[in-house]
Amino acid sequence: MGEEHDDALLTSRAAEGDEEAFETLVRRHGPAMLRLATQFLGNRSEAEDAVQDAFVNAWRKLPEFRGDAGFGTWMHRIVTNRCLNTLRARRPITDIDAVPEQAAPEHQSSPERAAESQAAVHALGKAMTLLSPEQRACWILREIETMPYETIAETVGISQEAVRARVFRARRCLTEAMDAWR
Repeated sequence: MGEEHDDALLTSRAAEGDEEAFETLVRRHGPAMLRLATQFLGNRSEAEDAVQDAFVNAWRKLPEFRGDAGFGTWMHRIVTNRCLNTLRARRPITDIDAVPEQAAPEHQSSPERAAESQAAVHALGKAMTLLSPEQRACWILREIETMPYETIAETVGISQEAVRARVFRARRCLTEAMDAWR
């Protein structure tokens, strides 16, 4: 039985009030949703709140879930919308510590490289604040979550062309902002 089929069965059972089925879905999808929210919000505590709110919202709306998309895709949409609302409310404050930093191999580690990496992460975090919440959402879903444009469009609730345009503008903005690091 594939995970998607298993999710459909669990979702159906949870919609009928089966709390254990819903707990299984939360355990299965919670870590990915928390990663997504942390990438959006840049603050672990705020991300945890957003994910918790999203799962509470999902639990309440499960009876309305039509199953047009998988449970994971549906949760991506709920978490993305929750994060977008949070970003719009607090913009332009961002915690740059949320930008994932690639660890340098030990043989390349040095105080100079560590300082340079930290400065680059800081610059990227600052550059991310230049993006609109909508551009940031599309860029994160495409570049970090590696979602196809079609799935992003479904998740964000816009056309594929609009997704492509937002990703293009976000890339251009980030490229210009990070030009000194090339």
